[in-house]
Amino acid sequence: MATSIDVGTAHAGTARLGIREVVRRLNSALGATLVAALAGNKDKKISYGWAKKNGPEPKDESVARLMLAHRVWTHVSESEGEHVARLWFISANPWLGEISPIEAISQDRSKDVMAAAQAMSEDRFAG
Repeated sequence: MATSIDVGTAHAGTARLGIREVVRRLNSALGATLVAALAGNKDKKISYGWAKKNGPEPKDESVARLMLAHRVWTHVSESEGEHVARLWFISANPWLGEISPIEAISQDRSKDVMAAAQAMSEDRFAG
């Protein structure tokens, strides 16, 4: 069944969680190494610190990427399931020029990533 991304609701829901909870959820879903990569950080374990109550704060550009990743994760996992969502995040994606959504998020291609997530949920094929 195709679903559409309600951008306002998704954004508000993610923002209400706060960055530490967003990071905890992404760490659980994708793992710390992938979360650090999508945030644009080379320290593979930094997201564990970001998730802690008194841990370091991610930089603003990392926060934006993390918030986007959570919105997209929520959409894809709700429409396709968590296993498919994880594969979608790490696999080459035809809507993103055959790079993974993780890489596209780290490159700040938010509109492209949202469009790719929408295309996935609508079963549209690139090409």
